[in-house]
Amino acid sequence: MAPKDISRRVFVGDLTAAGLAFSIVPRHVLGGRGFLAPSDRLNVACIGVGGKGESDVKGVSEAGATIFALCDVDLQSAESSLRRFPQAKRYRDFREMLDKEARNIDAVSVTTPDHVHAAATMMALRMGKPVFCQKPLARTLHEVRTVMDQARRSKLPTQMGNQGHTGEGTRQIREAYEAGMIGKIREVHYWTNRPIWPQALDRPTEAHNVPPYLDWNLWLGPAPERPYNPAYAPFRWRGWWDYGTGALGDIACHAMDAAFWTFDLRFPSRIEPETTQLYPETAPKSSRVTYHFPARGDRPEVKVVWRDGGLWPARPVGLPDQMDWPYGDVGGQLWIGEEASLMADCYGDGAWWLAKSGARALADSPPPQKYPRSPGVYREWISAIKGGSAPGSTFDGHAGPLTQMVLLGCIAVRLGKDVEVDPETGAITTPGVPEEYIKPTFRKGWSL
Repeated sequence: MAPKDISRRVFVGDLTAAGLAFSIVPRHVLGGRGFLAPSDRLNVACIGVGGKGESDVKGVSEAGATIFALCDVDLQSAESSLRRFPQAKRYRDFREMLDKEARNIDAVSVTTPDHVHAAATMMALRMGKPVFCQKPLARTLHEVRTVMDQARRSKLPTQMGNQGHTGEGTRQIREAYEAGMIGKIREVHYWTNRPIWPQALDRPTEAHNVPPYLDWNLWLGPAPERPYNPAYAPFRWRGWWDYGTGALGDIACHAMDAAFWTFDLRFPSRIEPETTQLYPETAPKSSRVTYHFPARGDRPEVKVVWRDGGLWPARPVGLPDQMDWPYGDVGGQLWIGEEASLMADCYGDGAWWLAKSGARALADSPPPQKYPRSPGVYREWISAIKGGSAPGSTFDGHAGPLTQMVLLGCIAVRLGKDVEVDPETGAITTPGVPEEYIKPTFRKGWSL
């Protein structure tokens, strides 16, 4: 039987009566932190296994975990993962999966649209399960802060899927800066090829039948009810504020990561948005967002400029004539220092050092190694579950603050005006921000 022909009853197995609740004692409580089954088998349940979820499932498996269960609301998108792991149990509703398999799973991965990240992550953390969640950590500031608080209380291994943070390039960039190769930094510029999905749209009015392979009610999850339309799913959800976070939310958790980590940026004091025409429900076609970060310690004030929708900065001084501009297939970053500039792609890879004396690939003459290298975003997480050191992008340590910084920019874009922020707390001090931009209302059955 092909996965797309599997009925809902077969897919979720023989479920217990609706509404059945029971008390779960997590394995890590029974055997101490890092405890696994006697066979040392680590069973992972994966929520969202198509699209990016397919590569996350594969990555978790290759890192040494057993794919115990797969859950997806879209059988067509999930088909490749279902075929790759035929032994895995199959579900469509992650709530049913976590309830039924709580005693059998050791950890959970979450690769859903942004609006479901927090609901799935919170349920798993409250059940005592370590969680890997794709970026951005959640869709709104309230959700991010709720997840951070729960992760802090749970003390479980968590990791966000901003894989560039584990990369060689990100470490070399920080090492180059700290070795004095660039000098003091006062400006950082970013650009991206996003959006690669439709944006700047009004809500569609035409009626469409839900495809037979998609459970639309489960896809909506905590979001407000609305009729199905192919303008939302699959993939096109990123541009809709009810489900995604636009180009900034999609890529900035990758692109801004190295500077956020290197400079300890935390929260800005002011954000200035410039956009094409604004729409009530979708992100604009193009935006330029300028973050102002106050001086901190020995670091001077830093201006960070984000561009999307076909905008990019001027070609940097010192870039060899034979090199194309803009740099990077998905996007890039340019750090402008007092001594030189540094350019890399949005993941921190392919870095170039640009100076008056010449230009060279950073990998050809790297700075002294200062920071330990990572085995990768999935192996960091799996190793931590088995008793190793904490991952680099934990929810309460790195991922949550990084995502909050990004989402503050999304709010400025939606408002279409400057936003003032308390740089110590991240609280927005500009009046008139709609509550739903910060703390959304969830449908019954999906509250955090």
